[in-house]
Amino acid sequence: MKKWISLLSFCYLFIACKDASKQEAKAQKPTQPNVVLIFTDDQGYQDVGVFGAEDIATPNLDQMAKDGVKLTSFYSAQAVCSASRAGILTGCYPNRIGIHNAMMPNSNVGLHPSETTIAEMLKDKGYATAIYGKWHLGDHPDFLPTKNGFDEWFGIPYSNDMWPLHPQQGPIFDFGPLPLYQNETVIDTLTDQSQLTTQITEHSVDFINRNKEKPFFLYVPHPQPHVPLYVSDKFKGKSNRGLYGDVIMEIDWSVGQIMQTLEKNDLTDNTIVIFTSDNGPWLAYGNHAGSAKPYREGKGTAWEGGQREPFLIKYPNQLEGGETVDAPVMAIDILPTIAELTGAKLPENIIDGKNVWPLISGVSSESPQEAYFFYYRVNELFGVRYGKWKLYFPHRYRTMVGGTPGGDGLPGNYTMVDLKEIELYDLEADESEIINVANEHPEIVEKIKTLADQMRSRLGDSLRDMEGSETREPGRVTKS
Repeated sequence: MKKWISLLSFCYLFIACKDASKQEAKAQKPTQPNVVLIFTDDQGYQDVGVFGAEDIATPNLDQMAKDGVKLTSFYSAQAVCSASRAGILTGCYPNRIGIHNAMMPNSNVGLHPSETTIAEMLKDKGYATAIYGKWHLGDHPDFLPTKNGFDEWFGIPYSNDMWPLHPQQGPIFDFGPLPLYQNETVIDTLTDQSQLTTQITEHSVDFINRNKEKPFFLYVPHPQPHVPLYVSDKFKGKSNRGLYGDVIMEIDWSVGQIMQTLEKNDLTDNTIVIFTSDNGPWLAYGNHAGSAKPYREGKGTAWEGGQREPFLIKYPNQLEGGETVDAPVMAIDILPTIAELTGAKLPENIIDGKNVWPLISGVSSESPQEAYFFYYRVNELFGVRYGKWKLYFPHRYRTMVGGTPGGDGLPGNYTMVDLKEIELYDLEADESEIINVANEHPEIVEKIKTLADQMRSRLGDSLRDMEGSETREPGRVTKS
């Protein structure tokens, strides 16, 4: 009998010690939140179920909205690839730091070493950092992700259409092979991109598994749904919107794989997950482009369809699920908001973004930014968002209205339109920007013009031949 009691006591002691070990291990998990930033390419506002898509199934993104917060007036930093990426990673208007347009292969410019990325900011706090996907902030070795705070990189250095299979190769472009990088080494050149979303996802899952015991920053800038569209066999023909819809479904699957990995490793509650896109849909590509409805125009314009993007954020430790924020926020605000949540030090250089956590978390209903400024091309100020108002200055923009979009991977031709006078829109009453109310609200026009002049003094405006006092040069290399 004593032996049985002793054995029973031993079992209880063993179980208690095991439970204590589990609790200790759990207590040793990092208290700083992990950060996952998922950034798609050319995805339209309406290309997610909870943002209005009826012909594309996005169950994982829809669940993310239920578990987190949906922002309905989130803007990319600019309506084009390189500039947009510069904005979200540095917290700056891209023109402040000399990044314009979409960099071409073998560019002699890139992100300046003095600029601080989210990866560098968090690396100083002991975070593991990785990027899996498209970089597009300089393909010279001096400008690669591993020189900008990222411990690991798997992906491509610029857009996935910058390759010999471009439909306009020869008459317009002369692209070389599209390299696939592992850190600073080219491991392949791509002729088929159908496995790229899967590979990016596998690398992301592996990174989380390897770094579950310390804080990490995972940046997943998918090359899709930028044309050319590619999807793996597991999603081919699955959507009701053709190949484009199939691609979005695979991206949604990728989000689900990342979420499942966080859950498996007991990291869900303490991980900030953000999903958004770099700019609106490339409408010239017709059925291979997304939808920005109900908003006007798309990629390459400052109209709402060019920069208003789907945005979801999930952080169970601090956010109630199922909330919606309608106040404007821009990609430049992501870095300072992450700094606030992680206790990281803000960059020493001047940045433009502000901490929007009080807005996202429901503490405040007002954006901390008085206005947002919409630049395009090389430092041309096209428009300003001020509260519910959006004002446009005279400028030239492109449109497919009245034209014939391309299809099945071939682009149509844009028409160039000159906006000759200032136009003002009330986005609460007229989200599609149809009715110009500038004459009815001269006081709003004057207020926004004043704000624009103040920004022009700082960042300049090529449309007025103005140079700003606060702009910085990009990184430059001398080509041999």
